[in-house]
Amino acid sequence: MDLSYPVGKFVRPAAPSYSETQALIDQIETAPAKLRATVAGLSEEQLDTPYRPGGWTPRQVVHHVFDSHVNSYIRMKLALTEDNPVIKPYDQDRWAVLADNQEPVEVSLLLVEGLHRRWVVLLRSLGEPELALTFRHPELGSVRLDQNIALYAWHGRHHVGHITGLRDRMGWGT
Repeated sequence: MDLSYPVGKFVRPAAPSYSETQALIDQIETAPAKLRATVAGLSEEQLDTPYRPGGWTPRQVVHHVFDSHVNSYIRMKLALTEDNPVIKPYDQDRWAVLADNQEPVEVSLLLVEGLHRRWVVLLRSLGEPELALTFRHPELGSVRLDQNIALYAWHGRHHVGHITGLRDRMGWGT
């Protein structure tokens, strides 16, 4: 198994169908519970064990999921309220070492749960015309909202896979 991409690399779809997008929203909805379950019962030492050589720890992964998903939520709201806005990227590796990433994982688990609750309400309110709206990422170009939904459905699975893989390799159970 590729420790960097336990569920495979993301492949951006051209334009997912409306029904495919609804299934992806279902994955975004269930992501917080899966993230919580994958860190349940881990000790502080286990939470601070990198999932691969040179990789982040489960603690950093949980905090990163919030950082990344809140950025995505804001980007999507910008696309819904502005014409193809240019979004600001951020350096996720530098964010991962900031002091707030040493907080207990419960802090970000609660934030992810609240964020996803609001995010899913927003996403389920969108029709096909809104799902085709775009924002402009300086490195990726124009990104449709349905493509971004696909990315974040994958992103949740991707990081749960990092922690699940670590638990399996270390014999920590789930």
